[in-house]
Amino acid sequence: MAPEPWPETPDELKLVQRMLAAETPPLWRPQEGVRLAAGCFICFQRGTTGPGAPGDPGWAAAALIHEGTLAAVAVAYGLASAGYTSGLLALREGPLLEEAVRGLPALPEVLLVNATGRDHPRRAGLTLHLGARLEIPSVGVTDRPLHAVGHWPADEPGATGPLRIAGEVVGYWVRTKRGARPLAIHAGWRTDPDTGVSIVLSVTGKSRTPTPLREARRAAREARAGKHPFSAAAVRLLS
Repeated sequence: MAPEPWPETPDELKLVQRMLAAETPPLWRPQEGVRLAAGCFICFQRGTTGPGAPGDPGWAAAALIHEGTLAAVAVAYGLASAGYTSGLLALREGPLLEEAVRGLPALPEVLLVNATGRDHPRRAGLTLHLGARLEIPSVGVTDRPLHAVGHWPADEPGATGPLRIAGEVVGYWVRTKRGARPLAIHAGWRTDPDTGVSIVLSVTGKSRTPTPLREARRAAREARAGKHPFSAAAVRLLS
C-alpha cells in the first residue's frame, strides 16, 4: 500500500508532527555494526535570495554505503512545494528526499538525514518524519541545533556534549575531526541520542562529515551542475 501523501499545509504538517512525536516505536540498535547505511541530501538552484520560495528547483540524492564503500546513488529532481520555514522543513524537502531514497536498489539499515529529529518545537523534525514514512531507523546530522542548547565538546575525535531542550537530551554535539567544528547529532525515528552518536562515528572516516551524507551531498550538487552521467530519478550502481 502506498503511503499517505506528504502534508501540504503548515497546519497539516504540525498535526502529523504531533502524532509522530507521540508514537513510541521500539528503539533500534545494530547488533553487530551497520553493513548498509544511506544518507540523503537536497540542494536547490543557485542564485536565489532569501530562505527559499515555492517552486524552487531542487535536486535530492541518496547514497547507499555497503561496509564503508559507495554502492549506489539515486537522484530525484523536482520543484519545492513550499518555501523554508523553521520547523516546517518537511513541506519543502520531504517528498523529494523520499523519492531519492526509494530510488535506491535496496533500503538501508539506517538513514542519515541533513535535518533535525527530536530537536524540534513539536519533537518531530524531518529526520524523524522521513524515517517513519520509509520505516527505516533515522539519525539527523546538522551543523547546528534547532532549539536545543549545549556546550561544544573537547577538541578530540569522538568527544560529545549533550544537547538539551528543557532538560531532556535530544541529541549531542559530536567532534568527528580534531580542529573542525563539531556536528549536531539528532535522535530520529527509532533511535535515541546515544545510538545516533555511535552510528555517526561508525560511518565517518577521516572527513568531518559521515560518508553516507558526504556522498549524497556530492551527488546532489553534481546533479545540480549537470555532471551526473545519469538522469534525474535514475540509479547508478557502482561495481
